[in-house]
Amino acid sequence: MQTDKVVDHIVEWLTDYAINAKMKGFVIGVSGGIDSAVTSALCARTGLDLLCIEMPIHQAETQVSRASNHIAWLQKNYPNVSRQPVNLTPIFDQFVAALPKVDNEDERRMSLANTRARLRMTTLYYFAALLKYLVAGTGNKVEDFGIGFYTKYGDGGVDLSPIADLLKTEVYELGSYLGISKAILMAPPTDGLWGDDRTDEDQIGASYPELEWAMEMEAQGKTKKDFENREEEVFKIYKKYNTANRHKMIPIPICKIPDTLKQPLA
Repeated sequence: MQTDKVVDHIVEWLTDYAINAKMKGFVIGVSGGIDSAVTSALCARTGLDLLCIEMPIHQAETQVSRASNHIAWLQKNYPNVSRQPVNLTPIFDQFVAALPKVDNEDERRMSLANTRARLRMTTLYYFAALLKYLVAGTGNKVEDFGIGFYTKYGDGGVDLSPIADLLKTEVYELGSYLGISKAILMAPPTDGLWGDDRTDEDQIGASYPELEWAMEMEAQGKTKKDFENREEEVFKIYKKYNTANRHKMIPIPICKIPDTLKQPLA
C-alpha cells in the first residue's frame, strides 16, 4: 500500500466533504484504540476544527490513559484540535437503575453493552449539532462490511467513514506512518463495552488477520468445504458473524405498498 498517498487521499476527501457540506470540522470519540487514533489524526491533518471527546463508562484505566495521551499528542502537533471529557458513567448507571429488573443479569449484558455505544453516539451528535461539526466514524472494512462488529445506531451512527475501506492491518500501517503511539499500536483491539479487559479476539474467536483472510476467501467464492482444521474454523466464524449481522450492512427494509392498494375504492 502507498501509505503516504492513502493518507493524503483520505485527508483531501475529508476536507472536500466538510467544505461541500458547509460544516466547520469534525467531532470524534477517542477510545484509546487504533481506529479512533488513526481517524482522529487524519481529521486533524485537514486543518479544520477537530473536537475529541472522551466518554468513559466504567472504562479500564489503560483505555482512558491511552485516549488521554493520544489527544494530548494531537494537541501538541495540531493547533486545530480541542478536547472535551464527558463522564458518561453516572448517566449509564442511572439509566440501568431505571430499567425493570430481570431474573438473569447475563441475559441483558449484550443489550447494555450496546447501550453504552448508543449513549456515546448521542453525546457526539449533541456536540456536532451545537458546533456544526460532522461525526467521524472509526469503523474499518472488516468490522463494517465483513462481520458487522459494531453497534447499530451506536458507533455505527456516523456522518462519514474515513477508514471503512481499509482492512484492520492497513489501519495499523497508517497508524505507524502517522506516528501513533506504541502504546496504542501494541494494545490488543477491544470495543471497550464490557467494563473488563476482554479483547475483540476474545469475543469473536479469531484475529483480524484471520478474518481478513476469510473475507478474501469469501470474495473468491470459497466455502467451508474448501478448508480444514483452523482455516475451516475461522471461515465458519466469519460466516456466522457475516450472516447474523447482515442487517447492519444493508439499507433499512421498507414495506412497499402495491400501487393497487393506494388507489381509492371506486
